[in-house]
Amino acid sequence: MGDVVSLRLTRPRPGGPVEVPHPLVLRRARLLGQEAPVDVVLRDGRVAAIGGAVDLSGEAVEAVDLDGRLLLPGLWDQHTHLTQWALARGRLDVSGAGSAAQVVGLVAERLRTQPPPAGRPLVGIGFRDGTWPDVPSAALLDAVAGDVPVVLVSGDLHCAWVSSAGLRLFGVTAHPTGVLREAEWMPLMGALDHVPDDVQDALVADALRAAAARGVVGVVDLEIADNVTAWRRRAASGDPVVRVRAGVWQPYLDRVVAEDLHTGDRLAGPRVTQGPLKVIVDGSLNTRTAWCHDPYPGVEGPLARGVLTVPADELVPLLRHAHAHGLRCAVHAIGDAANTLVLDAFAATGARGSVEHAQLLDPADVPRFAALGLTASVQPAHLPDDRDVADRHWAGRTDRAFPFADLHAAGVPLALGSDAPVAPLDPWLAIDAAVWRTGDDRPSWHPEQAVDVRTALASSVDGRPLGLRTGDPADLVVLDDDPVALAATPGAVRDVRVTGTLVAGTWAHAAL
Repeated sequence: MGDVVSLRLTRPRPGGPVEVPHPLVLRRARLLGQEAPVDVVLRDGRVAAIGGAVDLSGEAVEAVDLDGRLLLPGLWDQHTHLTQWALARGRLDVSGAGSAAQVVGLVAERLRTQPPPAGRPLVGIGFRDGTWPDVPSAALLDAVAGDVPVVLVSGDLHCAWVSSAGLRLFGVTAHPTGVLREAEWMPLMGALDHVPDDVQDALVADALRAAAARGVVGVVDLEIADNVTAWRRRAASGDPVVRVRAGVWQPYLDRVVAEDLHTGDRLAGPRVTQGPLKVIVDGSLNTRTAWCHDPYPGVEGPLARGVLTVPADELVPLLRHAHAHGLRCAVHAIGDAANTLVLDAFAATGARGSVEHAQLLDPADVPRFAALGLTASVQPAHLPDDRDVADRHWAGRTDRAFPFADLHAAGVPLALGSDAPVAPLDPWLAIDAAVWRTGDDRPSWHPEQAVDVRTALASSVDGRPLGLRTGDPADLVVLDDDPVALAATPGAVRDVRVTGTLVAGTWAHAAL
């Protein structure tokens, strides 16, 4: 087999992955469903051999003994907002608050112990007011913050609760409540997220290293930004530690078309490729703006059924244009009416791609996903966060909310993600939620819509089979635990121990 050199694993360098210049032999690896360990040879970024001979004569060979650890294809997060996630990791977390008063208490404590620099806002993230007993307002924040700007972003990113000083920071001189929803908030979010490029890039790189430590080998970045420019800048300083598909939004679409960039084309370095066109056609459940066939309880007027942000007469030509230029389309639809509209648009244009979220579906629409060749890109960790607000605002309809089992039974490919920072960028949280449909000690919520752990795993590996094959990309994860065995216990999969992550046969994370 050549000269064998024992590889002493170290953590990846801050500037990039640990390079393995020689073929790498993973000894005594256990593959899913197999008891007997095998040796796996990685060469030139691919799986060269599994348990069999490969001619490596005359070459130095790196070798790592996995000692029976499980070796699987690496995991992908198919829906992230990376810059927002990178920033959110250092922001005030208010996701556990059950009332506006509790949030105000958290804000007061942070201002007392860790106030922001002069002129900078205190930014928090994660509030969900859909079931609160009280009502958020700028006045409540003003009472504890005074002239310090406070901006609290909702867990679904579709609204913000802002103090009076925070409103002035955005140039808003007056607002009746201080709670900005959908069109009021979305144009302002970019200003909140703007930090110097070098700071932003360092935070994103750190967030990707943390993702690699959870077994992630690739992400789809749907940040609302000029992602071509951002990722070319980042790649110029070194390849990201994992693979990145950089999505494009309509304001930046002309540039992608002009450069004749198709989905899957190399964008920057070997690891960054062009992603899909991202379109948002409705709002969200917690904000009560998801576009639904039925009105929200107690809501009257033009917003009773939610918000339709991109009507059919705009969506159809947009998807047709993207499809004609080689781009897949990733279209956000949460409410059942929005999903119907999006499926109609895909049918009218022949566009390919995914429906992002697909949280509430008309049963008649489920088989249409498969008939149109679409993927349901879903985020199961939203389910435990949203079950209570769904019971209140989608009462009588929750049997068709987050309908993972129905979609899977209809032959619809599922692609799991986080929508980070809406949920943490951790695929094991998503897998556990898909299997158990709960995030606490309560029973499973609509367990008839659960999927088994192998289905959840298969929906997390970017379309690869769970069993390794020669010729596959050497994007792999090494586990101390067997997630199939852990899945027998609710919540156990969330704590899977990841001891190694390889991207193209190089160590993105190593803790062996």
